[in-house]
Amino acid sequence: MTLGATVTPEGVRFAVWSSSARRLWVSLFDDSGAREIDRLELKPEGEGVHALLVPGLGDGTRYGFRADGDYAPDRGLWFDPDKLLTDPYAVEVDRPHQYHWRLAAKRNEGADTASLMPKAIARSLLEPVPAKPPLFRPGGLIYELNVRSFTKLHPEVPEAQRGTVAALVHPAIIEHLKRLGVSAVELMPVTAWIDERHLPPLGLSNAWGYNPVTFMALDPRLAPGGLNELRDTIAALRKAGIGTILDLVFNHTGESDRLGPTLSLRGFDARAYYRHQADGRLVNDTGTGNTVACDHPVVREMVLDTLRHFVRFAGVDGFRFDLAPVLGRVDGAFDPEAPLLQAIAGDPALADRVLIAEPWDIGPNGYQLGNFRPPFLEWNDRYRDDVRRFWRGDAGAIGSLATRLAGSSDVFGRDDRPTSRTVNFIAAHDGMTLADIVAYERKHNDANGEQNRDGHNDNLSWNNGAEGETGEEAIAIARLNDRRALLATLFASRGTIMLTAGDEFGRTQKGNNNAYAQDNAITWLDWAGRDRALEQYASSLATLRRAFPALADTHFLTGEPANGSEIPDVAWLTETGAPLGEADWNDHGRHRLVMLLGDNEGGRLAVMINGDRRQCVFTLPAREGFEWLPAVETQAVDPARPLPGRSVGFMIERRAAGSRNKKGS
Repeated sequence: MTLGATVTPEGVRFAVWSSSARRLWVSLFDDSGAREIDRLELKPEGEGVHALLVPGLGDGTRYGFRADGDYAPDRGLWFDPDKLLTDPYAVEVDRPHQYHWRLAAKRNEGADTASLMPKAIARSLLEPVPAKPPLFRPGGLIYELNVRSFTKLHPEVPEAQRGTVAALVHPAIIEHLKRLGVSAVELMPVTAWIDERHLPPLGLSNAWGYNPVTFMALDPRLAPGGLNELRDTIAALRKAGIGTILDLVFNHTGESDRLGPTLSLRGFDARAYYRHQADGRLVNDTGTGNTVACDHPVVREMVLDTLRHFVRFAGVDGFRFDLAPVLGRVDGAFDPEAPLLQAIAGDPALADRVLIAEPWDIGPNGYQLGNFRPPFLEWNDRYRDDVRRFWRGDAGAIGSLATRLAGSSDVFGRDDRPTSRTVNFIAAHDGMTLADIVAYERKHNDANGEQNRDGHNDNLSWNNGAEGETGEEAIAIARLNDRRALLATLFASRGTIMLTAGDEFGRTQKGNNNAYAQDNAITWLDWAGRDRALEQYASSLATLRRAFPALADTHFLTGEPANGSEIPDVAWLTETGAPLGEADWNDHGRHRLVMLLGDNEGGRLAVMINGDRRQCVFTLPAREGFEWLPAVETQAVDPARPLPGRSVGFMIERRAAGSRNKKGS
């Protein structure tokens, strides 16, 4: 069934689905969207579809829907013809959504909401983007960014373009992404969202976009040029060798709990679109007040249609799914073989796309790390936590660190699979920034207006001797060393890695670990004040990762020869160059490690990790005809000199000048 507004030579066909509404109308508006010029009743076509072809209308028609039926919120029925509803299949809206109390008023207790609602715009479909394989491949670098905050303060981007999707293709932005070796940008939500109802009274607004109203229409604040703007941006990034992944939210909508606004799905058929408990209450597996019923056939098809839309008409490389277990819940329980998950992986238009799951929600058995099926990659919070624990100085962390560096086989190696589906990250949009991890022991979320009650309490962070900003030089140096060490660990890790925008140059949110409501300097990247030396170090790490393919390989490190090499893919050594024995792995005081990686060219890469605060001379195993050379241009390492405490060193083994290239030498 074709739903939404379809522009045809005869006019515009409007179609929506509801299993419970008694009557449905399309409201037509003038070109300003301010005045309703007609209201036409849709006709039932069977199987819950209500439709009407309106002659004489064409591209650019502004419209909304209305629905009538029983009003009984306790039974999941919210019908109210005074509520203008956004088309669930809208591809464009004429203005951003803004919260107003009347949107949540009970039936007969509030005026008509048409003046408060954006109007959907009927659009002729673009020509599909020519089908091309995704640029991104597992093992690459994903760069997570918030479109608005990323360029809002960029001095080289024209002011009128800052904060928009189009700004991402400014030459200065492209150059920055290429220096970092970015394989794909992951755009935090760009579809139209609404503020949570508690934010406007606090003078705050949603800065992240994880509160959608519908799933296809782009937010006009981020993409004033609509789908064309996104499409052109993706094409320009692709020309530069950079793919695009969209972060999409199918687990909940901005209609919130029973006190929330009626904007779209709730007004059409809340019992079908949202999960409810037996007593009629909304299920809240998302922490937002509602949970989309992804096991409902109509919802399943809407999700698939959305994904196909962005592939066919924008050319995206793939998708990251927020709170992805919701997509796999069947009758409330997570099933990795759920119909929607299988349909996504098997759809002809989607099968080759990048699919990334955030593998947790807050519902029953909501933590599902490692339980999705290929081809889904998964955000790996075990990696995040174990790396933080090691660099915080926790005892007994050396074995966990090695497991994470090697691809997390304990999580992703089930059923004897040889490759990892991990997405390694140390910091993401949700939580402390990489710089704040080493500068704040506690969260500082007072600006969010919730008395610092929101956000995680256990951040596995440390402050190096002072909480927050300080003028003490020794503390500043220690923090810089820790930032470099964290970045180095990430770039030295097997499998896909993810870096959140600005972490490469020390962005801070002043300890705020839940900055979703801070559309201001707390989240806007400070390009003028960035740490250029740290940025250059990150660039050098990216260069090394590209030059040494073993780092980005997705096969688990096993200690056996691989890929045609005659040397093991990895050896784990002490700082003296000896293999780690059982006593070393179980030594809770051990904070030094060498990861020695094999190379198809016959050389090796040594990643020397000194988590101790004392400097240390690392002894690397010598081979006749080879020599050890510094591998990162900004960190010259002499094998005879100590590696500073709290640092990572890289040495690469190459044939010595004049040595014979003899097999086995």
